[in-house]
Amino acid sequence: MRLFGHVAIVDDDASLRAALSRLLRAHGIDSVGYPSARAFLAALPAAMPACLILDVNMPQMTGPDLQRELLRLGIDIPTIVITAIDDAFVAAEAMSLGAKSFLTKPAPSQALMAAIDSATREPV
Repeated sequence: MRLFGHVAIVDDDASLRAALSRLLRAHGIDSVGYPSARAFLAALPAAMPACLILDVNMPQMTGPDLQRELLRLGIDIPTIVITAIDDAFVAAEAMSLGAKSFLTKPAPSQALMAAIDSATREPV
């Protein structure tokens, strides 16, 4: 997989951010982790990622709240939503807000890498 730019990981779980970062690094992909949606928004536009891995349940601003804010700002980032909540309503909401993939934690590494590849592939 060839990815131009980094992947942003927005999750309030520091150990998960670190694990995802290690996985991406093992595949030659740079990543930047953010402990909250607000921290991610504060880094924009200077740190615009090629792809966003986003948790659903976070304090202060949820993943869907961040998706809505990005839409409001006109920022289109290929987004992969990951969550411990295996719920059809949550998945439908994430997809309706523009997520390219919805994975449940713990997401198998092959599924996550395939989702990143699919989300960042140039349309033909």
